[in-house]
Amino acid sequence: MLLMWKEIMEQPSAIERNFASNSPKIDQILEEISNRNIHCVYTAARGTSNHAAFYGKYALEMTVGIPVSLGAPSITTIYGKKVNFENCLVIAISQSGKAADALEVIKEANRQGALTISITNYPDSPLALEAKYHLCCEAEPELSVAATKTFTSQMFPFALLAAKWAKDNELIQELKKIPEKLTETFKLADIIENRVERYRFMNECFVLSRGANYPIALESALKIQETTYVRAKAFPTSEFYHGPIAMLDREIPAILYAPEGPSFKNLQEMALKLKDKEVETVVVSNNAEMLSMGTTAFRIPETSNDLISPFLCAAVAQMFACKLSLAKGLNPDSPRSLSKVTITL
Repeated sequence: MLLMWKEIMEQPSAIERNFASNSPKIDQILEEISNRNIHCVYTAARGTSNHAAFYGKYALEMTVGIPVSLGAPSITTIYGKKVNFENCLVIAISQSGKAADALEVIKEANRQGALTISITNYPDSPLALEAKYHLCCEAEPELSVAATKTFTSQMFPFALLAAKWAKDNELIQELKKIPEKLTETFKLADIIENRVERYRFMNECFVLSRGANYPIALESALKIQETTYVRAKAFPTSEFYHGPIAMLDREIPAILYAPEGPSFKNLQEMALKLKDKEVETVVVSNNAEMLSMGTTAFRIPETSNDLISPFLCAAVAQMFACKLSLAKGLNPDSPRSLSKVTITL
């Protein structure tokens, strides 16, 4: 079986292990947080891991209200400058745990006495060993170059940390249901395989969303780029109006992640705009009216929290990219010019 597809399907079990492994660790972290004057969170990551951190920003700011900075590791590694990490929770995210720039951020944060956490898939990796606390993805080895199960397994600790920090028991219960919701989402596999043929000759596209699903739009664009070589560009719908909308063209499809939630009205307005401009649109939603506005539509399961639907949208994004790559006669397991581990300073 294709590795990327196999690993996409392994996400429910990975999330179950993730919850069991990290729940007690997060309780320890929160006990220390309660004894410190933590006033902000700083994340260090690249690529897919940075998209997971971006989701974490939404999760923590929405539930706890604490500001989260998506850090620029080059401030430490390239410019040799120090960021003041006093009273800061510093989180480094890396699938392999070998991200050199994120490691340098954690080392500097430790020198300053900051509270540090790493999120990796390897407990014996440099990042895992350097940070005071390690939250493991529990995704088992990921062999395909394109990160899939490790992406959602990096998102999940952020969601669980946010829910426990906010003492939001309802959200914790919703997080426990994600494996079941993902399994339901995977029932779209045959539909996606049949419908990607329509986009076999697509050379560029826009990927749009807003709020907690905007990081999924970014990750969706990245998956399409690395597995199909399509020039995919992601935007939040709020920013798309500020210039990029001028690029709308009937020859350039748009993918819209638009589940029900606080951002739905804005996404609905964008769907109407795309339809008015006769743009070929792929809609991913759980709202019947929204789905009817797409040229192609994929219905995800119902969710009651805006922090849950990103996991389901991510699964659709991964399946779409994988099947589109195959439709184009490519091998998504071996994208050109890419390797599994990228070391950036």
